[in-house]
Amino acid sequence: MAISVRGVHKHYGAVRAVDGVDLDIPQGQVVGLIGHNGAGKSTLFKMMLGLEKPTAGSIRVAGADVSGRGFRAVRRQLGYLPENVVLYDNLSGLETLHFFARLKGAPLQQCVPLLERVGLAHAGRRAVREYSKGMRQRLGFAQALLGQPRVLFLDEPTNGLDPQAIRDFYATLHELRSSGVTIVITSHILAELQERVDSLAILAAGKLQAQGSLQRLREDTGLPLVVEIDVPPWQHDAARQALQAVVAHPLESTATGLRLECQREQKMLVLATLAPLAVHDVRLLEPSLEDMFLGFSA
Repeated sequence: MAISVRGVHKHYGAVRAVDGVDLDIPQGQVVGLIGHNGAGKSTLFKMMLGLEKPTAGSIRVAGADVSGRGFRAVRRQLGYLPENVVLYDNLSGLETLHFFARLKGAPLQQCVPLLERVGLAHAGRRAVREYSKGMRQRLGFAQALLGQPRVLFLDEPTNGLDPQAIRDFYATLHELRSSGVTIVITSHILAELQERVDSLAILAAGKLQAQGSLQRLREDTGLPLVVEIDVPPWQHDAARQALQAVVAHPLESTATGLRLECQREQKMLVLATLAPLAVHDVRLLEPSLEDMFLGFSA
């Protein structure tokens, strides 16, 4: 495992920021860590980076215990983009990367290619004070990539990015994942993560509520599917009558037909019921990540 968290607690006085978390993250996966504000995500990040010591429990990252002496060397193999990027306004973008490269012991030759990779080659000589929020975020991402890290921790990494920059960002993550980099990412924009991560971990009140692939979480929540059916007006009543015989949820009329909810195991029965009818179209809508998140964290 790239990351192994066992029985981890972090208490600040009476506040249990992280309260007994067990979490395994395989190498070469993109994992979304989601939760409400105050759920414990940032605290868990800081402990996995060795910036905070657990009150109890153990954490291993890239094969090393974060509390052990050997973790100092492992830190050079990690990349971290904090939620709020703080940069030196008087330095240029390139000087900023040179500064962080020296701190990390990374080759300075990586800096110009990284600026190109995040779309800042044209602004590398400009002072950071002239950068927009999105440009600062991209520069922060570039510093996280210094040293070709084996594990990346990205806390709200798309803050301030426009839609094209977000697409480019996730394309870069896909390339890194393909090369074996493990990526842990948090975001409050759940729709953004939905189809872009291998698995999800949901935190609430410092506890891990659920972990797994999007499809597994859908199955675990037991949330119904939504079925939208387009039928001609003359078949509307027949379709309603046939479907009411097989699903317990009420049916809703729409401008083009009917809308209903059904349990996952009823999906094929609903489709078979529709087969004899003159159906123009059928749309199956899976529960969104936001639906599942609210179900687990309620």
